[in-house]
Amino acid sequence: MLDQDVKIAPSVLAADFTRLGDELESIASADLVHFDVMDGHFVPNLSYGPKILSDVKRATSVPVDAHLMVANPEVQVPWFLEAGADIVTFHMEAQTHAHRLCGLIRDAGAKASVAINPGTPVSALDAIITEVDMVLVMSVNPGFGGQSFIDGTLDKLRELRALCERRHVSPMVEVDGGVSAANVEAVAAAGANVIVAGSGVFRCDDRAAAIDELRQGARRALARRA
Repeated sequence: MLDQDVKIAPSVLAADFTRLGDELESIASADLVHFDVMDGHFVPNLSYGPKILSDVKRATSVPVDAHLMVANPEVQVPWFLEAGADIVTFHMEAQTHAHRLCGLIRDAGAKASVAINPGTPVSALDAIITEVDMVLVMSVNPGFGGQSFIDGTLDKLRELRALCERRHVSPMVEVDGGVSAANVEAVAAAGANVIVAGSGVFRCDDRAAAIDELRQGARRALARRA
């Protein structure tokens, strides 16, 4: 059975970076800080680098999940490990030697995570699923915040859950893109237990309440699934 612990991971991509310390304090009740790194090559946008991650680590005790949407993860992963990332996620589509990269991340004391885009089948994970601590299923095409959830992601989550059960592994299963209080129960029921939300948290005046609403929704779904 997959890990039943629910984690909420607000994406700081949606935060106000002129007030980053205050923004991080407002999500102190979260389980993870989701840190989206975009290089302008793998995805058509730019975000921020390891210096900002170091600053985030100094400003919060919440573990940081660094999601590297980059074309050369084998080069950049060590930068973000040195900056203090607790989880490092690289894209399956960008990495030739995924097994080696998972070992590098774990040897550094962080958790290894692999992401797949909406157009990548779950079967691509079969050879690496025993080596990862988390799988990130993208529910939008990466590169920009504020996109709508792709409904076919629910089928992919169910396929991933079945793959994990066949291989007797229980990684965390993260979903990123268009998740809100309106659909979090369906997402969790399909197999996710790490919920990324950007605008779904940072657009709210009471971020703690928004995080709790997502967490309770996911827990209701997982309780019914158990």
